[in-house]
Amino acid sequence: MTRALTVSIDAMGGDAGPSIVVAALLKTLQRHTNVHFLLHGDEAELNALVARHARLKPRVTIRHAPGRVSMDDKPSHVLRRGKDTSMWHAIASVKQGEAGVAVSAGNTGALMAVSMFGLGIIDGISRPAIATIWPTLKGQTVVLDCGANVVANEEQLVDFAVMGEAFAAAILGLERPTVGLLNVGSEEQKGNDAVKGAAAVLRAAGGGMVFHGFVEGDDITKGTVDVVVTDGFTGNIALKTAEGTARLVGQYLRQALKRSLLSQIGAVFAAGALNTMRRKLDPRASNGGIFLGLNGVVVKSHGGTDASGFAGAVDMAIDMAKADINTRITAARRSVAAAQGAA
Repeated sequence: MTRALTVSIDAMGGDAGPSIVVAALLKTLQRHTNVHFLLHGDEAELNALVARHARLKPRVTIRHAPGRVSMDDKPSHVLRRGKDTSMWHAIASVKQGEAGVAVSAGNTGALMAVSMFGLGIIDGISRPAIATIWPTLKGQTVVLDCGANVVANEEQLVDFAVMGEAFAAAILGLERPTVGLLNVGSEEQKGNDAVKGAAAVLRAAGGGMVFHGFVEGDDITKGTVDVVVTDGFTGNIALKTAEGTARLVGQYLRQALKRSLLSQIGAVFAAGALNTMRRKLDPRASNGGIFLGLNGVVVKSHGGTDASGFAGAVDMAIDMAKADINTRITAARRSVAAAQGAA
């Protein structure tokens, strides 16, 4: 019998607190029956919530953590004074081998800082990155970095490409994911030195990676490539713009369907199509950011998500652990490094 995977949870992170976390774990158990949860946070509050669910109680261990990281806390402050927080304890459990993965809906900057300090970075990777999964006309696309690194040099962009490709292969089930560098144009002469330098390295990697070349902003939702690589400044702005646009379209659609009796009747007949569109655009389906490049699996859930969204983040963490994503990243980075050395 295989040993149950233990998932370390920052139960006090996020806007809604531990009630959302507990509700999410009940959903997770419906899909993953051989999983144990290590909850970090206020022991009394967590015990009271878990005690209401007989099915969940034997799958949970609660660890008391009196402190909590707020959304306004600076990463440097958490590193200096946050060792009693639920976030710190959640990452420490992965470092100590008590858990295979960690999930938090807390402060993104603090979580990345604590994760880097506690877990370190994979050998051969210069910087970790935050990846997200975007819906596209063709299915799904992995985009990174979405906020961990405001500026990225040539080496870091190459590392992001390696990590994104390994993630797309393992989690999206793609045999040979295509990779593109986000740029201001598809022509080879366009872009800054870091983007052009990274493109040269990825082209030289040969058969080790299917490098498409440069892609533009609209190529993300077109699904032109399976992995889009950029710096964290650009990626985060693109992500927030896309999320805002999705909300705008949804609001416009709701207003249009309520405008007249005829449009309301039409909405009834179009309910099936509208529900399909709603599912495709639902951010809970691919909730949160995936931290790639760490010596451990960490997933950041959106702070304002509901139980379904947090459960999606936990599902992602479990899938990453089962796919042994870090071993794949290490092997892929060595392959690219070997191609660079042979060039």
